[in-house]
Amino acid sequence: MVDFFPRWPLATGPVVQPDERLPWGSTLTLGVQHLVAMSGSTILGPLLMGFDPNLAVLFSGIGTLLFLVLTAGRVPSYLGSSFSFIAVVIAVTGYSGQGPNPNIGPALGGIIAAGVVYVLIGLLVSYTSTNWIERLMPPAVTGAVGAAIGLNLSPVAVKGIEGSGPHILVALFTLVATALIAVYAPLAIRRVSILVGIAAGYVFYLVLANGMGLLPPVSFAELDAAPWFGMPAFRTPTFDAGAMALVAPIAFILVAENLGHIKAIGAMTGRNLDRFIGRGFIGDGIATIVSGSGGGTGVTTYVENMGVMAVTRVFSTLIFVVAAIAAILLGFSPKFGALLRTIPAPVLGGLATVVFGLIAAAMVRLWVDNRVDFSDPRNLITVGVTLVLGAGNFTVTAGGFSIGGIGTATIAALGLYQLLGIGRAREGSRTAAQPSDPTIH
Repeated sequence: MVDFFPRWPLATGPVVQPDERLPWGSTLTLGVQHLVAMSGSTILGPLLMGFDPNLAVLFSGIGTLLFLVLTAGRVPSYLGSSFSFIAVVIAVTGYSGQGPNPNIGPALGGIIAAGVVYVLIGLLVSYTSTNWIERLMPPAVTGAVGAAIGLNLSPVAVKGIEGSGPHILVALFTLVATALIAVYAPLAIRRVSILVGIAAGYVFYLVLANGMGLLPPVSFAELDAAPWFGMPAFRTPTFDAGAMALVAPIAFILVAENLGHIKAIGAMTGRNLDRFIGRGFIGDGIATIVSGSGGGTGVTTYVENMGVMAVTRVFSTLIFVVAAIAAILLGFSPKFGALLRTIPAPVLGGLATVVFGLIAAAMVRLWVDNRVDFSDPRNLITVGVTLVLGAGNFTVTAGGFSIGGIGTATIAALGLYQLLGIGRAREGSRTAAQPSDPTIH
């Protein structure tokens, strides 16, 4: 009888497989490394939405453990804050971009709705296959929606940079420092470029503000008063139909991300993990539901941690158990949360410009890697219309129900691609059946 969970024997080869482990000392060390790798994005995501970063870190650990249980400990992944939710959360809550978000209830309800859709897709995949997803959301469609999300967020990034001269200087310094680190730093540091960029911008702000008085000084009063350990301030979701309709389609983006990540891990380990794809969707969906229920962000599998695995060749799922437990412990530290809340606004503005731009640029890479044919009008029109609707934040309102730019862009991408494909397969079969036609070259 095969055990549900692996027994994790000590690895003997150069590649440590998911069901193997290193000595415990090395396992703990690598677990901390993965914690650091995920922390930059997992902290930045909630800060850009006005969520409590303490809760985001806490639920990232809980979500990772749920994911590992649902995938029987065979798919090494860490679940952190998803940037795909940022645009719709800002749209739903009307968040100004600074400080705690006072209206996160409807956004949390929408995150839960996205998690439910995600779980339903996972159940369907478990009983069928992923073929229908790949037909519904080929790279042209997935890339168009992802790029639309990045472009939709560009006004938020620009607003975060705008301000007085010193404010702009800090934002641009943070932006350039993060870019230089991501390009020129040693590989281990490049993996945590966002975290290092936060630190660099923070120090520069302290010099200009607390040292030279050119900006409002950072107050550490809350940090000094916060206890080292305590219960987080959980938040309660509210369920608004309009907000749920706007946020729920993000599930399709998470599906595309998770599908690509699991296939990539399978390729790196030399193992076929397709049988765990449906379970992975369910695990990620349940983790998103649990996170939204308590005030956390929607979560997704993290490419940052995949990068660490690719370099170390260690895929043991035990290291993610270590990282998840460490994240949960940090989530119960109010002092850690108070420290994160002292990060200045221009630092976040500079980072937002980098991150939101990368969301869009990464989709261009997706098109290149998958050799999307833009000489095909079907792809060209689908992508073009989707980008305009997303970047322009085209909103449709009927009564009290409203769908913003991300929702309309997603609907357009899915609908247009399928509409423009009607009859193409039939036309192709007729062409193949008539090779002697003189008009065919």
